[in-house]
Amino acid sequence: MPPTKTAAPDAPPPPRDGTPRPPSVDRLLSHAALQALIEAHGRTRVLETTRAVLAELRSPAARAAGAPVDYAPGTLAVEIGARLARSDRPGLRRVFNLTGTVLHTNLGRAPLPEQAIAALELAARHPTNLEYDLARGGRGERDGLIEGLLCEITGAEAAACVNNNAAAVLLALNTLALRGEAIVSRGELVEIGGSFRIPDVMARAGTKLREVGTTNRTHLDDYAAAIGPRTRLLLKVHTSNYEVRGFTAAADAGDLAGLAHDHGLPLMVDLGSGALTALERWGLPHEPTVQEALQDGADLVTVSGDKLLGGPQAGLVLGRKSLIARIRRNPLRRALRIDKLTLAALEAVLRLYRDPDRLAERLPALRLLVRRPDDIAAVAARVAPVLQAWLRDRFEVAVGPCESQVGSGARPADRLPSVGLAIRPDGRGSRRGRGEGRALEGLATTLRELPVPVIGRVTDGALVLDLRCLEDEQEFVRQLGSLRPGQGSGEG
Repeated sequence: MPPTKTAAPDAPPPPRDGTPRPPSVDRLLSHAALQALIEAHGRTRVLETTRAVLAELRSPAARAAGAPVDYAPGTLAVEIGARLARSDRPGLRRVFNLTGTVLHTNLGRAPLPEQAIAALELAARHPTNLEYDLARGGRGERDGLIEGLLCEITGAEAAACVNNNAAAVLLALNTLALRGEAIVSRGELVEIGGSFRIPDVMARAGTKLREVGTTNRTHLDDYAAAIGPRTRLLLKVHTSNYEVRGFTAAADAGDLAGLAHDHGLPLMVDLGSGALTALERWGLPHEPTVQEALQDGADLVTVSGDKLLGGPQAGLVLGRKSLIARIRRNPLRRALRIDKLTLAALEAVLRLYRDPDRLAERLPALRLLVRRPDDIAAVAARVAPVLQAWLRDRFEVAVGPCESQVGSGARPADRLPSVGLAIRPDGRGSRRGRGEGRALEGLATTLRELPVPVIGRVTDGALVLDLRCLEDEQEFVRQLGSLRPGQGSGEG
C-alpha cells in the first residue's frame, strides 16, 4: 500500500477542487518569518502589506495569468519583506554623479566639505545662538553670524542671506523697486532651470520691467534714454547659463554704475553662480566675482551659495549698508530666511576662504573642478576591468577622453578635459540599430537601480560614465556585486 501524502505543516489545507488556497492573514502573521518582519517594521505596516500581497494574488488578473501561485508562508514573507524594504528606501538618496556636470542642479549641486558637515551635525544636535546675541544677552540677528565673514572676503559694507539666489533677487527688487521700474538689457532676460525667468521674478516682486537694447547689443545710451521718474534701479544680469557670440555689445558695469549714481539710482548686479575667488588661479576659465562687481561700483550683488561658492543652497545679497538695512526691514525677508542648518554649513564653508592656498584641497566643488585628467585616467584604468567583468560579453567598456562642464549655469561654453568609460553593445545580432539604443537605456536603468544609483549620460551610441566626480572608487566597485553578473546588460 503506497504511503499517504501529507501537506506541509506551513501550507493551508488543499481545497477539494485542487486550486491553491491562501492562508489566513492571522495564520500568516504568526509564522516566524513574518514575526521577524513585524519586529523590524511594526505590526501595522506588515499587516497592511500582507493584505495587499494576498489581494493581488487573489485578483482576477492573477488568476487569468494562469501561473501557479506559491502560498507557502516562507515564500510570501520574501515578497512582503521586499515590498517593505522598497517602501523604507528614502526618497532623497546618495547617487554617483558620473554625468560630467560637476555642479549638477538635479543632483544637488555642490557637495559640502567635512567642516560644513560637522557644523551641520552640531547645529542639528544642540541648541544654538541662531538669533541670540551672546555678548548682550538678548535677541540677535541670524545674518550677523556670517555678515562679518562675507564682508571680510568680498569687501562689501554689509550682507544679508536668504534661501536661494532667486529669493535674493526677488527680495532686493521688492525692497528697492516696488511699484517702480527696473531697467535691464533685453539680452540679459535669462531663464534658469525649471522655467524660472527674470521677467517673472520681477513681476512677482512688484517691479515693472523696462527692457532696453536688443538681444545681442545693448549700449550705455540705451539705459540713459530709458531713465525716467519711475526708475528705481539699473539691473545687470550675468548671463551665466548661455553665451552669445559674434556681433555683440554690452554696457560696462563700471559705466553703468556711474550712470546710475549720476541719477541717484543704485546699480544691482545678479551674478547668479558668481565666485568668491578668481578661478584662474587653478587654471579654470574666468568667472566674474563678487569683488569685481563691487569694485566696478555695484551697490548690490546677489549670488548663489551652492554653485561656485561651494556651499549649501542659499542666496547672498552684498553691498551698501544702507540698502542692506532696507532689505532687512522687508517683511518678505522672514518668509525667505535660511534655517540654522544652512547657516551653520555656510559659515563653515566661508571660513575656508580665509586660507586660499588650501581651498582647492578642502572645498569639494573646487577640488573636482581642478582634478587633473591624469588622476582621472588612473581611476578609469582600475575601474574599467571590473565593470567589463560585471557586464560580461554583452557590452564593451572603453577608456577614453571626454569633456566635463562646470554646471549650474557657470561657463556654459567652456569644457574641462576629463576621462570616462564609454560603454557600447558588442554589436552582434539584435543589438544592431534600434536594439543598441534599447540595450543602452536598459543598462542605464540597471545602473540607476544599484544601491547607490549611478547616473551617466547616453551620447553618440554609448553610455558614458565621466569619472571626474568619482572619488569613492571602492564603493562604486563594491556595489557591482549587489546584482548578479551580467544583470547590467539591461536584459534582466
